Amino acid sequence: MNAALFDAGAWQQARRDEVELALVQSLPIDAPQPLLAAMHYALTGGGKRMRPLLAFAACEAVTRQAVEQADPATRDATMRAACAVEMIHAYSLVHDDMPCMDDDALRRGKPTVHVQFGQAQALLAGDALQAQAFVMLTHYGDSDLEHAPPNATQLRCCQLLSKAAGAQGMAGGQAIDLASVGLPLTQAQLEHMHALKTGALIHAAVAMGGVCGNATQEEAAALSVYGHAVGLAFQVVDDILDVTGNTASLGKTAGKDALADKPTFVSLMGLDAAKAYASELVQRAKLSLDEVGLDRSQALHALADQIVARSH
Repeated sequence: MNAALFDAGAWQQARRDEVELALVQSLPIDAPQPLLAAMHYALTGGGKRMRPLLAFAACEAVTRQAVEQADPATRDATMRAACAVEMIHAYSLVHDDMPCMDDDALRRGKPTVHVQFGQAQALLAGDALQAQAFVMLTHYGDSDLEHAPPNATQLRCCQLLSKAAGAQGMAGGQAIDLASVGLPLTQAQLEHMHALKTGALIHAAVAMGGVCGNATQEEAAALSVYGHAVGLAFQVVDDILDVTGNTASLGKTAGKDALADKPTFVSLMGLDAAKAYASELVQRAKLSLDEVGLDRSQALHALADQIVARSH
């Protein structure tokens, strides 16, 4: 595809619209009503949907066609992966905002789930969203079997997402974060923490998109480099915005890292150096794709640029 003909904004909006509908349809309507309401609240009503977009973009990069043009099994697997990774992300935000963790009252410009529904319901909603993510990846009823991807694809996506969410990924990174308050970390230690806490789920989104698109070993390796680099860049920019942004634009409380004495890329490197490092990471990510000839990677390029340019 000619890069000049690629409309990143239109591509993202179309994918977001599809994901929003699929997320609502994927909720278990037979769940107890208070729990279902909390899950719906946590999963909808805002968010950049960066992780689902990355899954779609990775699949399209390796299949070298728009997902609408792919076979039904590939389309369905990619949508399920996109929804599953967003469910894990949503659950993590619900739990992170609770008083026992970051104790935040605002998320995406509205009250956090525990403020709106109470702590017990928020805890259960997070647990249920995590479980529902794996239902999404594996549950195919009789009417869906015709479009089901190979079992190996389902299994690999489950492996990638569960590792990214658990002790070797997001949960492990959060544990390191809690233990690092007030401590001076080296850049290597800070990068390791955030490669787990923030980067692992972003990396998994990219990797799952590649799996759904049947990436070659070489392509999967390039996507892994890309996912790691943009995942780290995302956190560097988060640290920058915590200093330069405001609560209204961020949709969450600004300046909390400094108040909590958390180590950040800005506190370690300084603001200008952190901005330069985020740009360097994005260039590293895009170069990894170019080196293996992923000639339909315009969406991945655009998303990487957007990570650095975002204001919230």
